[in-house]
Amino acid sequence: MENKEDKGSKTLYTVTVFSENTVGLLNQITIIFTRRRLNIETLSVSPSAIKGVHKFTITTFSDEEIIDKVVKQIDKRVDIIKAYYNTREDLVSQEIALYKIETKKILELGSLENIIRKYNVRVLEITETCTVLEKTGHYEETQALFEELSDKTGVLQFIRSGCVAITKSKVERLSDMLAAIEKKINN
Repeated sequence: MENKEDKGSKTLYTVTVFSENTVGLLNQITIIFTRRRLNIETLSVSPSAIKGVHKFTITTFSDEEIIDKVVKQIDKRVDIIKAYYNTREDLVSQEIALYKIETKKILELGSLENIIRKYNVRVLEITETCTVLEKTGHYEETQALFEELSDKTGVLQFIRSGCVAITKSKVERLSDMLAAIEKKINN
């Protein structure tokens, strides 16, 4: 299995971008990655804890010099409030994966309970024809389950979300930045 954390000499970085919800902004951000020949591994966008601010979470393999340039270039965009990059050590992160398998084949394994216990899987739906499982974890964990199910039963459908991540610090780094700006304005 490929080590998701080390593609060659590159490190997996998580880029966090804070912005208002502006049409076309995602395209502008992805163009910056494309120009630097960086492949986006995962991408998720959602409202942040700060009202009116959206958070883009993007993972990519890079070296620090290039990712630093990318983040600085993103930061220069008018619609961007602030952009940061982190490694896995700085974050608490998860992915979610869904697996659809034939119910008949999973029952032939003898026990769905073994897979549930081994992978801490949640069963979302069981019908006569198919069973849908959910696994939350890091890439390596969701991939290991995919590979085992593929080998033992076959997988009818599979989807993995983008990485969702929060920093290990008490508040968002953006919150600290905004508080410092407000303090400066009030003084």
